[in-house]
Amino acid sequence: MDKVVPTAARAVADVHDGASFAVGGFGLSGVPDTLVRAVHATGVRGISVVSNNCGALGSGLVVLLAAGRIARVTGSYIGANEEFARQYLAGHLEVELIPQGTLAERLRAGGSGIPAFYTPAGVGTQVADGGLPWRYDGNGGVAVASPPKEIRDFDGVPHVLEHGIRTDFALVRAARGDRHGNLVFSRSARNFNPLAAMAGRVTVAEVEELVEPGGIDPDHVHLPGVFVQRVVPLTPQQAADKGIENRTVRG
Repeated sequence: MDKVVPTAARAVADVHDGASFAVGGFGLSGVPDTLVRAVHATGVRGISVVSNNCGALGSGLVVLLAAGRIARVTGSYIGANEEFARQYLAGHLEVELIPQGTLAERLRAGGSGIPAFYTPAGVGTQVADGGLPWRYDGNGGVAVASPPKEIRDFDGVPHVLEHGIRTDFALVRAARGDRHGNLVFSRSARNFNPLAAMAGRVTVAEVEELVEPGGIDPDHVHLPGVFVQRVVPLTPQQAADKGIENRTVRG
């Protein structure tokens, strides 16, 4: 039951070329930076990632993206990530952009054993009708476009069929965790981390504070340990390393 692995390097030692990863985080909040850097150090290439966004300001998945390690991204937001946009438009990166709520539910569904579900989100757009550019050819043309999805009416309202997501690995960051893998997330870090953790066949969690079993009130557990296979305790310096995407001061 003790799932603690002493280092991030050991926790991701079995990742492989072409593997798929669900990665937690929202902007710069709750991003498993230590695990992402450990994956980068393995030299793995041609990977697919599922995450709300692909890192920013040198943090998170942008480390793997800038090194040319990522082949495909499923996400909702490009934001100010200029390298993401450059690789996408140049045809170096395949990108599936989907509504944020749909992404969240696809991860949850995959982790819950639900193969697919219907949602009204995206009906009447290219999300449902197909034709979204997944990959450009580097000359302004579209090399690969999204296919049309099944539409079905429920109570007179059209819904689009979306498939659950499962990945080979999941990388997440939690505020607290115990040796059994039970996790607690802080504030907005709770947005995608629990869902990404559910979707991974092998889920690795970096935790800012490691406690013994029983140290977390069962009523306060956000993600039960059944979804987590490996726990990596962060050093105080790693735990305190949290970026700020947009700093605002009052004049």
